[in-house]
Amino acid sequence: MKLKPLADRVVIKQAKAEEKTKSGIILSSGSQEKPQMYEVIEVGPGGIVDGKEVVMTVKPGDMVITGKYSGTEVKIEGETYMIVSQNDILAVVE
Repeated sequence: MKLKPLADRVVIKQAKAEEKTKSGIILSSGSQEKPQMYEVIEVGPGGIVDGKEVVMTVKPGDMVITGKYSGTEVKIEGETYMIVSQNDILAVVE
């Protein structure tokens, strides 16, 4: 199954949490902080949204940062994805 976002929506997947601290201490899965960095998986076509033309500026493979409580979480075939509006993406990590 494949997610195909509509309008200005973007499908993103959370980056892996760090398993070690900088000093080399291995963290348990419960103490690992979830990063707010995501990989862009799919991008909608853009178009007219709320009367304004939206041009999509992110592309699949980009690493992005979103707001902490942005988007809708979905699970497909055991994988967890977020669907966010391009407007909810705060930055592209280069």
